[in-house]
Amino acid sequence: MSSTSFSIALEENPDASDLEAIRHGLVTFNHSRAGDDSYKSLTLLLRNAMNTVVGGLMGSSYWGWLYVDMLWVKEEFRQQGCGHKLLATAEDEAVRRGCHSAYLDTFSFQALRFYQKRGYTVFGELPDFPVDCQRYFLYKRLD
Repeated sequence: MSSTSFSIALEENPDASDLEAIRHGLVTFNHSRAGDDSYKSLTLLLRNAMNTVVGGLMGSSYWGWLYVDMLWVKEEFRQQGCGHKLLATAEDEAVRRGCHSAYLDTFSFQALRFYQKRGYTVFGELPDFPVDCQRYFLYKRLD
């Protein structure tokens, strides 16, 4: 029987190489179990007439799913269809990439109804995240 010695350290500013070791280790393990994920990032920018970013969407596609990490539109550009167009463009690109579904999360003080109106269904909820609010997890079939 062999004994392995280890230590755990909280590091506020870890080396990039240490972070890469974790990422690489998990990605390698995932690929060995689930195959190539075909990961690809997705970024859409909404710009005003002066070419200033006033909104956008950041996400990625992998294993046949679109993940919408962030969607934001500056206050004065809301209620004009910008958010809808960003999300629809991301979904169209995801389908082009071979995705069959999309998922995301939002808070009760953010855009739950916005996503539900666009066909997303709640599949999970965390209460008191933050306190007195909820965090919702949603998905949608794209095909």
